[in-house]
Amino acid sequence: MKKIIQYILLFCSVVAFSQTEQDSIKPSKELSEVVISANRWKQNSKDIPQKVSVISPTKVALHNPQTAADLLTISGKVFMQKSQQGGGSPMIRGFATNRLLYAIDGVRMNTAIFRGGNIQNVISLDPFATEQTEVVFGPGSVMYGSDAIGGVMSFQTLTPQFSATSKSKVSGNAVSRFSSANNEKTGHFDVNVGWKNWATITSFSSNDFGDLRMGSHGPDEYLRPFYVQRQNGSDVVVTNSDPLVQKPTAYSQINLMQKIRFKPNEKWDFQYGLHFSETSSYSRYDRHIRYTNAGLPRYGEFNYGPQKWIMNNLNITHQSKTKLFDEMAFRFAYQFFEESRMSRNINNPNREIRTEKVHAYSINADFTKATTTKNNILYGVEYVFNDVISTGINQNIVAGTSQDGPSRYPQATWQSLGVYLNNQYKVSDKTKIQTGLRYNVFILNADFDTTFYPFPFTSATINNGSLTGSAGFVFRPNNQWIISSNVATAFRSPNVDDVGKVFDSEPGSVVIPNPDLEAEYAYNIDLNIAKQIGKYVKIDFSTYYTLLDNALVRRDFTLNGASQIMYDGELSQVQAIQNAAKANVYGIQAGVEVKMPSGFRFSTDLNFQKGEEELDNGDKSPSRHAAPFFGVSRIGYANSKLDLEFNMQFSDEVGFDDLAEEEKGKKEIYAIDGNGNPYSPSWYTLNLKSMYKLNNNFTLTAGIENITDQRYRPYSSGIVSPGKNFILALRAAF
Repeated sequence: MKKIIQYILLFCSVVAFSQTEQDSIKPSKELSEVVISANRWKQNSKDIPQKVSVISPTKVALHNPQTAADLLTISGKVFMQKSQQGGGSPMIRGFATNRLLYAIDGVRMNTAIFRGGNIQNVISLDPFATEQTEVVFGPGSVMYGSDAIGGVMSFQTLTPQFSATSKSKVSGNAVSRFSSANNEKTGHFDVNVGWKNWATITSFSSNDFGDLRMGSHGPDEYLRPFYVQRQNGSDVVVTNSDPLVQKPTAYSQINLMQKIRFKPNEKWDFQYGLHFSETSSYSRYDRHIRYTNAGLPRYGEFNYGPQKWIMNNLNITHQSKTKLFDEMAFRFAYQFFEESRMSRNINNPNREIRTEKVHAYSINADFTKATTTKNNILYGVEYVFNDVISTGINQNIVAGTSQDGPSRYPQATWQSLGVYLNNQYKVSDKTKIQTGLRYNVFILNADFDTTFYPFPFTSATINNGSLTGSAGFVFRPNNQWIISSNVATAFRSPNVDDVGKVFDSEPGSVVIPNPDLEAEYAYNIDLNIAKQIGKYVKIDFSTYYTLLDNALVRRDFTLNGASQIMYDGELSQVQAIQNAAKANVYGIQAGVEVKMPSGFRFSTDLNFQKGEEELDNGDKSPSRHAAPFFGVSRIGYANSKLDLEFNMQFSDEVGFDDLAEEEKGKKEIYAIDGNGNPYSPSWYTLNLKSMYKLNNNFTLTAGIENITDQRYRPYSSGIVSPGKNFILALRAAF
């Protein structure tokens, strides 16, 4: 049904346009936009052989996302998985987690403990403090190093603005927002003070989210009939007064950003930024719905501790025509990450607390030089150092005692040193070629504690290098066509999470360290075509194929010759991350944009991908992170005061036979088909967004999400998405 609706919308909009084309219609978006994510420098997207999606501030203001994870979905090209409300793990072209790279103001966010399981670091970013978001699809290792296999998500935060006159200028925004599905209460303000050579901006946001309510129409398996509550020193299974409310999912968060900018002249620009983010403790909901064979909750508690992120970033740019460069940029960054897990089996007094802290230092030096009128080179060097501190504490909540416990990771350091060169050559006014090369050394040192587990080693060292490259072209036969293709390799070096973690991946399995790992490599080819039809219609199409070799995957393993050990009171199969498989992903992305008469517009984005990976026995399994067919169709209207959009988001079914083997063991997060097997049903939502400019200072944003109150859980997610959700926000600009 959803596909029929989508194609009807597309047909009607195109027919309406073709019958009533007027000169007063504003042209469709240009085939090119200015982006900086692909090559670290401002560049027109028409000169980049890779596909890049830009999420502008205008789109963000209209869609009014709660978190940075929701912000990414505005593009219509990123699939989002969530294990709990305080989460969001993007899937891009069949890859996710530590095979995607996050960059904030050009600084690498990925750390040595980014795991292959779903991660939620993206929520540390504040959508209110984001100036522009860009998603680069496909390998980005030449520019960004390890992890940039499926794509790069680049977030540019607010830039301090100078005064255009000799007087100081003060401007800013204040926002208050409420949403009904989780009783959200959000407040935000940002203030910019600009002088001739100095500028500063301060941004602060506070979010409070209650327990999330799911929709009324959907699988009964998603309902929350009961939950665990601690009463009088015991864990009690309590009947949920409203099974649509997912208890416990509430959490809160604060974000602070302070930036200072100094520009003494036209050649130099200095920017310092401080970012701080901290959440409350919040429940990992997918573990709270994991049950024992008796049908009772397995855990009395399973929470993430406060997630903290701090970044200090100094960015220095200089423009000068020298023999070595025309422009240079230096970035010095220090980041601190803290996350923890607190778990306890039901009616068991022993609480396990595992805390990880990472100190991440990075230095980037990037240069650009026009060697001729037709040739430009980009080159640079990057050094990254991560210090991982992991601790374990076992508490007896009845006796009130604590003692040391096993840590999740070894005490470790991870280093990366990379040098890259990218060459852009203008063959003619119609054709441009871009090639790149990067050599990267990565070094890992880890010390293992054998107090709690009898590992046959006490230390591990990895010292290796990776060579990656890319070659692509952009062909523009006229102003209506852009054809581009890119062939690229990418790599992911083993990190501390791969080499050294100990955790339970699913009931009856435990993952242990494996120090004998090598980098995995991806080989990718894609083709991108964009066509402007007249002045008002734009069509784009991309297809790609990626082969992942020497893939780091979880496989059965042994510890001192034993294939099973006792872990957390349960006899568990020993597993470890190993270079043990090949995987491949292929897919298609397609989109249409139409500008219609009198301010109306239509667009749709469709995403199809398939992937498979090798199993232990040589058989093939669907890839876990290849999202089902998904997309969004939109009809909108805008004038000088009002911006209105009606959209439909949808995702196809993933049947039992199409589930990855490791997903089939997670029955608690899936619906059950007629044969009693888990599967992920298809779903759609109808949504209305509006933004009205009351006057020059006040803007009202209102919306209704999931109008038909569907009960749906996106593929591989642990939490059910919001039901019917009323959103209201008021923005004051000064």
